[in-house]
Amino acid sequence: MKFAVGYQLAEPDEEPLPRIVADFRRQIDEVYFPWLDMPSGRSPMTSQSGFVDWEGQSRLEDDLRALKDMGIKLDLLFNANCYGGHSLSQALANRVCSIIEHLLAATGLHAITTTSLMIARTVQQYFPQIEVRASVNMRIGTVKAMEYVADLFDSFYLQREYNRDFERIEQFKAWTDANAKGLYFLVNSGCMNSCSGQVFHDNLVAHEAEIAETINITGWNPSICWNYYADQAHWVSLLQNSWIRPEDMHHYEDHFSVAKLATRMHASPRRVIEAYCRGRYHGNLLDLFEPSHGPLIAPHIIDNSRFPADWFERTSGRREHRPSEQYYASVLDQVLVLRGASVPSQLG
Repeated sequence: MKFAVGYQLAEPDEEPLPRIVADFRRQIDEVYFPWLDMPSGRSPMTSQSGFVDWEGQSRLEDDLRALKDMGIKLDLLFNANCYGGHSLSQALANRVCSIIEHLLAATGLHAITTTSLMIARTVQQYFPQIEVRASVNMRIGTVKAMEYVADLFDSFYLQREYNRDFERIEQFKAWTDANAKGLYFLVNSGCMNSCSGQVFHDNLVAHEAEIAETINITGWNPSICWNYYADQAHWVSLLQNSWIRPEDMHHYEDHFSVAKLATRMHASPRRVIEAYCRGRYHGNLLDLFEPSHGPLIAPHIIDNSRFPADWFERTSGRREHRPSEQYYASVLDQVLVLRGASVPSQLG
């Protein structure tokens, strides 16, 4: 299995992504990236001043060319949850086409990943050589959902809540194989399963530039997870989400050829990439996720080396056959330790 990793524009004192990718070239298939002034599924790439870093665009394109020279595929993100009043506009379609034409000439481009049916249609119409992929943010969790948009997409991300549901995964695999479609999945999301605030939060991210220009309410975090995990009684939910430990990735090799790693906003993309490429990690498991939520449980950590041997077997399968709350609580008692009372956070 190979990996798709997210691009982040490194500051001058940070390690550029191509250097990390070069060290794991044999296991990385593609790099996905946003365009600087377009909304996407994460905060826009900005300079430290908070403005769009147009000087950084030349660095972005230099990095993309370096990645292409390594044989890495490039995947452009148009995966914002909302494009507002321009969602069906010719202006947005023209902008998308202009960006793609520029990248095809400047760096090359293999795929686009989008949440927008209009953008998917536009790229299918004008750039048939480019793979059009349905974003994980579309929450496509049934074969029927894929059938509805089969004419618009060449490949699909599995809804992340089904990452441990192999009956569902096998249904997806059978349909995508039979219909010559690609299948991908995101393996290190720190988001809560079935989060009732996801649409609200994703809309905030899509309109982040506009929101930054207004006077907003203070004293409240609009991210449900940060409020929920503030209560230690809810920490057991950290074990019930969609993430997959590096040690368990081999179980998926017959179903997926490429797994997505969330690294666009991660403080240490090398740590994430190295852990999953090696298939093992010793340290705080939350340090591999985006978002991490590690600060919320500090000074505790979730020690990845302390998971029971039957963890994957017990927690994978049909959702209705998942273990009880008592099982997850018992595992939390086993893996939750004070930092310093366990193996330091490092690869091994």
